[in-house]
Amino acid sequence: MIIGAGIVGANVADELTARGWDRVTVLDQGPLPLTGGSTSHAPGLVFQTSPSKTMTTFASYTASKFLSLDVDGEWCFNQVGGLEVATTEQRLAELHRRQGWATSWGVAASVIDPQECAKLHPLLDADRILGGLYVESDGLAKASRVVVALARRAQSRGAVFQGSTKVTGIEHSGGRVTGVATANGVVPADIVVSCGGFWGPDLGALIGMDVPLLPLAHQYAKTDQIPELVGRNTELSEAGFPILRHQDQDLYFREHVDRLGIGSYAHRPMPVDMSELPDGEISADAMPSMLQFTEEDFAPAWEQSQKLLPCLQTAKVESGFNGIFSFTPDGGPLIGESPDVSGFWIAEAVWVTHSAGVARAVAQLLIDGRSEVELHGCDVHRFEDVQLDPGYVSETSQQNFVEIYDILHPLQPKESPRNLRVSPFHVRQTELGAVFLESGGWERPHWFEANAALVDELPVAWQPPARDEWSAMFHSRIAAAEAWRTRTAVALYDMTPLKRLEISGPGALALLERTTTGKMDKSVGSVTYTLALDEAGGVRSDLTVARLGADSFQVGANGNLDLDYFRRQAPSDGSVTVRDITGGTCCIGVWGPRARDLVSALSRDDFSNEAFKYFRAKQVRIGGVPVTAMRLSYVGELGWELYTSADNGLRLWDALWAEGQRHGIIAAGRAAFNSLRLEKGYRSWGTDMTTEHNPYEAGLGFAVRTQKDGFIGRDALVGVSDDTVERRLACLTIDDGKQVVLGSEPVFLDGSPAGYVTSAAFGHTVGVPIAYAWLPATAVPGTKVEIQYFDRRVPATVVAEPLVDPEMKKIRS
Repeated sequence: MIIGAGIVGANVADELTARGWDRVTVLDQGPLPLTGGSTSHAPGLVFQTSPSKTMTTFASYTASKFLSLDVDGEWCFNQVGGLEVATTEQRLAELHRRQGWATSWGVAASVIDPQECAKLHPLLDADRILGGLYVESDGLAKASRVVVALARRAQSRGAVFQGSTKVTGIEHSGGRVTGVATANGVVPADIVVSCGGFWGPDLGALIGMDVPLLPLAHQYAKTDQIPELVGRNTELSEAGFPILRHQDQDLYFREHVDRLGIGSYAHRPMPVDMSELPDGEISADAMPSMLQFTEEDFAPAWEQSQKLLPCLQTAKVESGFNGIFSFTPDGGPLIGESPDVSGFWIAEAVWVTHSAGVARAVAQLLIDGRSEVELHGCDVHRFEDVQLDPGYVSETSQQNFVEIYDILHPLQPKESPRNLRVSPFHVRQTELGAVFLESGGWERPHWFEANAALVDELPVAWQPPARDEWSAMFHSRIAAAEAWRTRTAVALYDMTPLKRLEISGPGALALLERTTTGKMDKSVGSVTYTLALDEAGGVRSDLTVARLGADSFQVGANGNLDLDYFRRQAPSDGSVTVRDITGGTCCIGVWGPRARDLVSALSRDDFSNEAFKYFRAKQVRIGGVPVTAMRLSYVGELGWELYTSADNGLRLWDALWAEGQRHGIIAAGRAAFNSLRLEKGYRSWGTDMTTEHNPYEAGLGFAVRTQKDGFIGRDALVGVSDDTVERRLACLTIDDGKQVVLGSEPVFLDGSPAGYVTSAAFGHTVGVPIAYAWLPATAVPGTKVEIQYFDRRVPATVVAEPLVDPEMKKIRS
């Protein structure tokens, strides 16, 4: 059962029936085919380029699929191309960056000069623009027509579409969905997919599922007749110029035969109270998703439109409306299954641009158990509990509306809300002048102003080069000093925000043996770096598993997706308990050559190399505080991760800090951490590898115990090895020793695009910028490549990894 017959629901029905499912019913409260949701009034612009590989892939599939559709010979996708113009130097630089993203994700795009822009779109005033980004394969989707085409095709394979049928409840029993209640009775179903768009939160509420989505109104206007367009288009073709975006003023434009449509995000956010929507019969002229146009909000947008397109100076706004669309806290769609009611799925906050791609992913999840496109940025379970609060959803979704066309730096944090989650060390970090960035609601120190004086003490070899304006944003030279002190003395790193799970019970060992690639049946006190794979052998997470008791394990995970995964995988017989213990605990990484001296001075426990070996865990006391100490290091230096309960955290920090004064201690932040981890070649899941990559491609084959049977994904790895893969995550160093890149830039091999950068940082220990990138396996150490950074190519070289301490002498000393 699919709830919602708009662009998403129709696509899901089409994708499922194409794969052989013929017992599919699509219900909608509105009449068919224009049901009154966002699809009914969507302008249909498909701009493919995004900083997200996943979202670009969704959009590219959507464009390709819609291009193949028609309704009685009439087009469903008019591939007129897409043009984004710049009126500021900052936007022009952004367009070069966007062209890089397109190249990274396999979309042909080019940055062109003002004259070329005006040649493509003659209505433009070429004197007002500095250039544009042109993507020939972008275009216009006729959303209402697409729905008809998809419904007809799905119906020909057995699907049933039923309009004017409001869903009033979701039936479930024993933790599984059993049907959908309507005014006409209950329709049995063992799988329900909610594609209700901005009604999604109401549908989720029927089973108590939080759907973090905010309906917001977005203005769309249509002009009267434009003389310059008369005779250019027909009612059938509608448009001939590229779809146009003027992101410096939060505007977009498309043709409607001899008129122009103008969409504006340049107005105040307009949250919609669903209870105030008109409740009555839906028609083409009375749709609940089309609210009254507010002319005063559109006035500034109209003025800017007339400046960019001089033909509008004699035109008038003939009609307009405030259309409702779905926004989320991070701008991503919401895909996933209810954690409490098996068989209830959602595909919400999906725009026309990505609709077919999302639908394909949902169909693959339902039928194959996995999507070929990785989904961690789309999974509804990516949000922490604090991020599901309606107030948080409202504020952040409105801010996402405001920033939708803004130039955003990869490290740019939210300005509000902040201080939602702070570690027990936050008060001390604030005293040390911590510069905090935000992730998952957590405040995370990026560097400490208290270490500024150390910059003047840096040896010549540690002095970092000056950075360009973009890579210098949200960065400080203090990071070099913090890396230096970590390598030469000792530093405290707040690792509290990293997700910690407790998996316990008589079935815990069996669960972990089945869900991970490593051997879990080790002695109490063992710590294992391992992977969780999907059925196709893709890396769904990397984990650090500590066996703290015969039936008790602490799992260092990557986020809420891992919590959701292990809870789903746990047997229903109660033999395993999976708990998120992150909020009740805290962690300090104590790392550096003097780490042993520091902790030994505060404890009666033996921290010698013989008594406390690498990748072991012990219960100890440090400064009188009970601590679970794990000898691990993600910066490549001697040290421990020290875990304790949140109430003991500040006391532990203070004890380490006081004693550490004799050992050159500092507090260090994520900027230094990221540099140090890359020098050691440590991967970051979700950035360096995802479900689209297998362990051997990612350089993590060592974490797969090949003689172990029965773990998820094992069969898919048969015959796969380091020697058989065709691509690898490779370490690059920048040849000029200066230029820092930030990630997602395309990499060229022999002059052609061959891959893209994942993580990057300046390597303070080695004195050169580092980038990790996906490249063909033929790109062995010594291979020369180029990284596209804005509008230029930066020479780089593939090098052997890790760059620091490849013999692991320091970390094991």
